[in-house]
Amino acid sequence: MNLQGKKVCVFGAKKSGMSAAALLLKVRACPFIYDENDKLKPEKFQVITGEFPKKLLSEIELVVLSPGVPTDLPVVEKLRDAGIPIWGEVELAYRFGSGILMAVTGTNGKTTTTTLLGEIMKNYHPETFVVGNIGIPYTKVAAEETRNSVTVAEISSFQLETISTFHPKVSAITNITEDHMNRHHTMEEYIRVKELIASNQTSDDYCILNYEDEVLRKFGETIKPRVIYFSSERVLKSGIYLDQGHIMYRDGQAEQEVVDTAKLKILGLHNYENVMTAAAMALCIGVPLSCIKETVKKFKGVEHRIEYVTEKNHVTYYNDSKGTNPDAAIKGIQAMNRPTLLIGGGFDKESSYDSWIRAFNGKVKYLVLIGQTKEKIAQAARAGSFPADNIILCENLEEAVSRCAALALPGDAVLLSPACASWGQFDSYEQRGDKFKEYVRNL
Repeated sequence: MNLQGKKVCVFGAKKSGMSAAALLLKVRACPFIYDENDKLKPEKFQVITGEFPKKLLSEIELVVLSPGVPTDLPVVEKLRDAGIPIWGEVELAYRFGSGILMAVTGTNGKTTTTTLLGEIMKNYHPETFVVGNIGIPYTKVAAEETRNSVTVAEISSFQLETISTFHPKVSAITNITEDHMNRHHTMEEYIRVKELIASNQTSDDYCILNYEDEVLRKFGETIKPRVIYFSSERVLKSGIYLDQGHIMYRDGQAEQEVVDTAKLKILGLHNYENVMTAAAMALCIGVPLSCIKETVKKFKGVEHRIEYVTEKNHVTYYNDSKGTNPDAAIKGIQAMNRPTLLIGGGFDKESSYDSWIRAFNGKVKYLVLIGQTKEKIAQAARAGSFPADNIILCENLEEAVSRCAALALPGDAVLLSPACASWGQFDSYEQRGDKFKEYVRNL
């Protein structure tokens, strides 16, 4: 679609929206920003706020939705009913980008897998971009891509809702567990949206899937791209798997060691699965095993994911702000090897917290709760036989850190692993994690 001179509405005025508008200028479109928040002040672009002006419906030739904008908002339905094409910002970036695209989605593990794959590709191919839900909008680099570049993208379910031609050479779905029910409403819809990542792939492409996820195992039997499974529980006849502490790859015939997990700097079964996913994706486009092995052994993980902060008064503090849903937060608890004071709670994504609470398994001494979900989680914890006297409700994160510091004994750990999104009290999980580290260091 030639957008030169076309009036384009970018819906959403945050980072991804501004980046999309900047790309539209580069392709000589005429973008403006629309946001329902009437407190926004125009800066670089024309910004329209409040109720959408009806007169613009006949003038707009394209709408670009930011990921945070639900596709079922009444104003979005109005734009759709007017016959205006609606793209997401990753669709916009894909249409005006170049080179090889490698895309990662899944409920948990996306950021670590994407970051590690980006490091592998940079080590092998210097002209590599790492973008998407990881923090750098895909639209920011699309104009810089060339036929020889490689782009590694973390793609959320919100971004997949609005694709149409988006077509990665290599895709991966790390796992699918309940998340974002407030947005997708049903698990069936959430699964459908996640699986869209492979919808435009062909038999010349690859899709990496978790064999131990029953939904994904079945999905792999129905799709066009060549499927490579990974497994942390069994030896596969073909694929990448964990075998007695060694990550192995078998192409159907020969078996090769990718890495001895004892030589990795990142710990935990979930991280071994992230290594398998990234390694399999790199192997699909011909990255030598020696390059993969060298990179994964150096990789130290990502910020806000079971991140060591400091030790104070013989109490160790960990930042797992990236644990934005119960399944991700379970991984945080499983990584703790000492009595733990757990800080949880935040924005309500309509998740169930029962499995998270069962995973405490005697490790959690105190459950310190904040945010919109604190009462809901406290109720679930009491129903799950967690001692009511050890549940503490706080007004904010700073108070929670202070209460934990007062209660913790030498040898304990304090873990921020909220099992909830950050919205309401923070703009992002990164901001929440940064504030946690600030409060801890100021103790």
